[in-house]
Amino acid sequence: MGRNADTGTDGPNKSECRVRTTCPYCGVGCGVTATTDASGSVVIAGDADHPSNFGRLCSKGAALAETLDLDGRLLRPWIGGRAADWDTALDLVAGRFARTIAEHGPDSVAFYVSGQFLTEDYYVANKLMKGFIGSANIDTNSRLCMASTVAGHRRAFGSDTVPGCYTDLEQADLVVLVGSNLAWCHPVLFQRLASARAARPEMRLVVIDPRRTATADAADLHLAIQADGDTALFNGLLAHLADTDAIDRAFVEARTENFDAALAAARALDPGAIADATGLDPAQVAAFYGMFRNTPRVVTVFSQGVNQSAGGTDKVNAILNCHLATGRIGRPGMGPFSVTGQPNAMGGREVGGLANQLAGHMDIESEADRERVQRFWNAPRMATAGGLKAVELFQAVADGRVKAIWILCTNPVDSLPDADQVAAALKACPFVVVSDVVADTDTTRLADVLLPATAWGEKDGTVTNSERRISRQRAFRAAPGETRPDWWALCEVARRMGFGDAFTYRNAAEIFREHAALSALGNDGARDFDIGGLAGLSDADYDTLAPIQWPVRDAAQGEPTDRRFFADGRFYTPSGRARFIAVAAPIRQPVADGMFVLNTGRIRDHWHTLTRTGLSPRLSAHLAEPFAEINPADARRLGVSDAGLVRIASDHRSILVRALVTDRQQPGSVFVPMHWTDRFAAAARVDTLVPGAIDPVSGQPASKSARVRVDPYAAAWYGFAVLADRPKAVDASYWALARAKTGWKLEIADHAPVSNWAAWARTLIGVAEGDPTIEVLSYRDAQAGIHRFAAFRGERMLGALFAAREPVAVSRQWAAESLGLDLAEPRLRYAILAGRAGGGRPDPGAIVCSCFEIGVNRITESVIGQGCASVTAVGAATTAGTNCGSCRSEIQRIIDHARIEKAS
Repeated sequence: MGRNADTGTDGPNKSECRVRTTCPYCGVGCGVTATTDASGSVVIAGDADHPSNFGRLCSKGAALAETLDLDGRLLRPWIGGRAADWDTALDLVAGRFARTIAEHGPDSVAFYVSGQFLTEDYYVANKLMKGFIGSANIDTNSRLCMASTVAGHRRAFGSDTVPGCYTDLEQADLVVLVGSNLAWCHPVLFQRLASARAARPEMRLVVIDPRRTATADAADLHLAIQADGDTALFNGLLAHLADTDAIDRAFVEARTENFDAALAAARALDPGAIADATGLDPAQVAAFYGMFRNTPRVVTVFSQGVNQSAGGTDKVNAILNCHLATGRIGRPGMGPFSVTGQPNAMGGREVGGLANQLAGHMDIESEADRERVQRFWNAPRMATAGGLKAVELFQAVADGRVKAIWILCTNPVDSLPDADQVAAALKACPFVVVSDVVADTDTTRLADVLLPATAWGEKDGTVTNSERRISRQRAFRAAPGETRPDWWALCEVARRMGFGDAFTYRNAAEIFREHAALSALGNDGARDFDIGGLAGLSDADYDTLAPIQWPVRDAAQGEPTDRRFFADGRFYTPSGRARFIAVAAPIRQPVADGMFVLNTGRIRDHWHTLTRTGLSPRLSAHLAEPFAEINPADARRLGVSDAGLVRIASDHRSILVRALVTDRQQPGSVFVPMHWTDRFAAAARVDTLVPGAIDPVSGQPASKSARVRVDPYAAAWYGFAVLADRPKAVDASYWALARAKTGWKLEIADHAPVSNWAAWARTLIGVAEGDPTIEVLSYRDAQAGIHRFAAFRGERMLGALFAAREPVAVSRQWAAESLGLDLAEPRLRYAILAGRAGGGRPDPGAIVCSCFEIGVNRITESVIGQGCASVTAVGAATTAGTNCGSCRSEIQRIIDHARIEKAS
C-alpha cells in the first residue's frame, strides 16, 4: 500500500492512483476522488471525508469523468487564426498591452476573469493589473452572480463576510430559501437539508420563488412572489417583528446602529401595499411572518433571485436587517446565508477579484489599505480607485476607452446582458486575448490571440466554497498538448512587460503562501479574512492541505467543526456595530399589454454555457434543448401548443425555443435557461434579450426581469435526428444539438417546406447518393406529412431522421441508444424506421434520473407494475433518486400522475 494522504492513495492495485480534489461546478465545493487506472480511465466518486458533501455528488459531479475528453480542446496558442508557439504569442500579448498603456494610459486595458479561476490564478491576475499595470480594470463573471451580496455584506457588516456554515441549515428549525432553486442549483446542500428534515420532521421550509420549482415542491410554504417583490416582503417582515415585540432590543442597542431609520423605511408599506408589491395572498404573508417571528433558530438562504436584480443590494440588506433586528446571526442554526453560484467566487472575493476590491478583503478606496498592499507587492503604480465593473467594462470596450482586453476562463459573449452588443464590442476592439480550455466558443471566435489553459483535472490550486472553506483542486492528469496554467501565462506576460522580479513563482504553492501572508499583514483582527496561519506551509504541506474554513490566524489553532462570525456582536464597521440599512421597496413596474417578464437561470444537469456539461451524454438526456416555461393560460391565449416552438423577442433581438407549457410558471412570465449558445442551438442565446440594467450599488445586472414578447412559431414541419457524427451544418431555422453516447441528438424545425426530403436527409446525415456502402431505408406518408429515413453502413447506423407536421413522437433516448449497436438484422432496422422499441430492447422513455440514466417508462412501470407508492420505494426498485436526489420531486409527480391514471 502506498501513502494515504490528501493528495491521493494507491489502492490494492498499484496501477491505480486515487487523488482527492474538488468539484469544478457550483459553490457548494464538494470533495471528489478521481481514481485513474493504468489505461488512463478515470472513475469519479464523492469524497466521504470532505466536510462539504460527505461523499455525496450531484448529477453533474457524478458525470465529471465524461467531460475529460480532449475533443474540442484548445491545445496550442493561435494568433489570427493560425497556430503559433507560446513565446510568439506571449511576446505579442505583452507588447500590445505595453504599447497600448504607453499610448493611452493604464485604464485603456482590462482583464475579465472568472469564478472558475483557482485562487492562485485570481491572485496573480489582480496583482498584475492593480499593482503593476496600475489600473483596477479587472472584473469577473462573479459580478453577474454575487456582487449584490458583497455590497450588502459590506454595507451591513463593514466586510464581505458570510457569517455561518452549512451545518446551520441542518441545525435550524426554520429554513427560508429566497430566490434559490437549491434542489437543482446546489443539489448536495439541498440533500443535506432534506436529510435534516427527515431526521427532524418538525423542521420547516419556506421557499420564496416566482416559479414552483423542484425546491418549492419540498416546501411547507411556497410564496410565489412577483419579480423584485423581495424588498417589500422583508421590509414588511421587519415592521411586523417590531409591531409584535419580536425585536432583540438588547442586541440592537448594544451592537447595531441606524435601526430607527431602517424601521421607518420598512413601515412605508402597509399590508395591502405589501400584497400588491409581492403579488402574494395576505394570509400567506402573515403565515410566513408568524413562522419567522416564532422560530429563533432560522436561517435565510438567498441566491440569484435576490442578487440578479436592479435592486439586488437592497434585497440583501432587507434580509440582513431582519436577522440583525432579532439577533439571529452567528449562532448555530441562525443567520443569513448566501450560496454562491461558482466554485471559486469566494476565492475571487478574497484576492480582490472584483474591480472595486483589493486583495485580502481590503478596500481599494482606503489610502492606508492601498499603501499596505503596494508595500507588500513592491508595486510601482498602484490603482487608486475602483475600476470598471463588468457591464461598464464592455461598454468601455464598445466606445473605445478600453483598447486591449484579456478574457480568461469565461464566455462573456453568451453570459453578459446585451450579449450581441458584447460581441460587437469585441469585434471592434483593437486587441482581444482569450485564454480558454475550449477552442470554439462564441467568445474565442472573436479573439486575436488564443492561449490554451489547463482544465479541471490538470490544474493545481485552491478554491473557497460558500461557507468559507478552502479546498485543494489537484491535478490527476497530465496537461495535454501545450496547455499551461493561467497563472503561468499571466506571469510570463508580466515578465515580458518588465515586472518579472515580482512574478517569479515556481508553483501554485508559492502563490498561495504570498496570498496567505498578505491576508495577515497589519491584520490584528481588524479584517475578517485572515489565513496568515497558512503562510508558512511548505510545498509538501500545501500538497496535503485538508479542507479548512477561514479565518486561520494561527497555524497551530487546529480545525474546529465550524467557524462563525458575529456571535460576539463585533462587526467590521468603523464603530464596530452592524449597520441597519434603510431600503425603500421599489414601485412595482406594470407589464405592458402583450409583454411578459423574462426570468433566466440554470437547469438541473447543465452548467453555464455547456463547454463542460455539453460533453456528457447523460447530462444532455434530461433536458436536451433550449425551452421556455409558459403558463397554460398564456399558452392558450397565444395559441402556443405544448412542445411547439415560440419566438421570444425584445426590442432588438429574438430567440427561438421549445415551449414547455406548465402551471409551475406564473401567468405573465416565462423562464428560459441560460445555457445554450450558438455552438449548440440556432438562436437560443437568452442574454441577448436581457438589457444592461444594473444595480446602482453593486453593478450587478438584472437578469430576471426583462420585458419580452412571446409569439408562437408557425413551423411547417418538426424533426428529430440521431447522428453518428456532428453535422457540419443544419438547414433549418430551429435546431438544437446534444451529445449522445455514440453520437448526437438533433431537434429541428422550419417554417419552409422541404421539397426533396431524401436529399435533405442525406445531406444532414452526411451520406452521398449512390454510395454502394450505404443502405438507406425510408418511409413516407405525404398526406400525413410524415418522412423517415435511416442510413446504415455495415451493421452500424450512421443516422436517422424523423419528420412530421407536428412535434415528432419518437423516444429520443431509445433512438439515440441505437447508435453504435449491431443492427445487421432487418427487423432491428425497420424498428428504427418505425420509431419505437422493438427487437427485445425496452424503451426507457425520457430520462428522469441522470445519475443512473433511469427513464420515465421504467419509473412508471415500477409504480404501476410493481406497486411502488413512494419515491423511496421507486428508488429501491430502480435506483432513481438515490444519488443526488434532485430528481425526487419529478419522481413524485410521476407517482401522482400514475395514481390519477389508475383511478380514472
